[in-house]
Amino acid sequence: MASRSDLARLIDEAQRITAFTGAGISTESGIPDFRSPGGVWSKMKPVQFGDFVRDPEMRREAWSRAFSGRAGWTGRAPNAGHMALARLAQRGKLRSVITQNVDNLHQDSGLTADQVIELHGNASYATCLECGLRHEIEDPKPAFVERGEIPACRECLGIVKTATISFGQAMPEAPMMRAEEETLACDLFLVLGSSLVVYPAAGFPLIAKRNGARLVIVNREPTELDGFADLVLHDEIGPALSEIVP
Repeated sequence: MASRSDLARLIDEAQRITAFTGAGISTESGIPDFRSPGGVWSKMKPVQFGDFVRDPEMRREAWSRAFSGRAGWTGRAPNAGHMALARLAQRGKLRSVITQNVDNLHQDSGLTADQVIELHGNASYATCLECGLRHEIEDPKPAFVERGEIPACRECLGIVKTATISFGQAMPEAPMMRAEEETLACDLFLVLGSSLVVYPAAGFPLIAKRNGARLVIVNREPTELDGFADLVLHDEIGPALSEIVP
């Protein structure tokens, strides 16, 4: 049975680590996951991207969720797992984190924006779907709360949306390309807290393995890719990594 000492050995032997993080690393910060019983999508139906674009009332609903914090995606602090990854990066072991999370906690832990590859976007700010201009999430809030004004771009008046990738929205090409590059460049691919059921993101561990990297999966529950991994550890991420990367 795999142990924390086995994981410590693989990390010590690695020259270039790519981490791949899912909801399981952020639940330890109190952020709910999406798909499990009691998760976000069991409490509220996701707003489809096409509906958001076509229907002002769906945009109103999405912004109501964002401003009220009902989804619980933002406003938390990094936990021990995030901080351990930041220490690995400072020591030159970890080159990048590919994340399915939208909570900005990797950046809050001290990783640079260049070190974090966000496959599903970021809920801490918004962008214009027409011109791409960034909007800080708090800027349109007073007009929405006080007058019911749906956010629009301050430059081109286009539709503004939180910078997350919604159901039905195309995966971002640049992050996907960077993720593949980092996957192929590593000698240890470290999966932390992902159920590995959402594709195409969940394909990266197999790409790394087939390219010769060691594959490690740390997750509380078994995944479909456990049989391909060099090491599987069913453990709490924060406590495990804190012990391994003091």
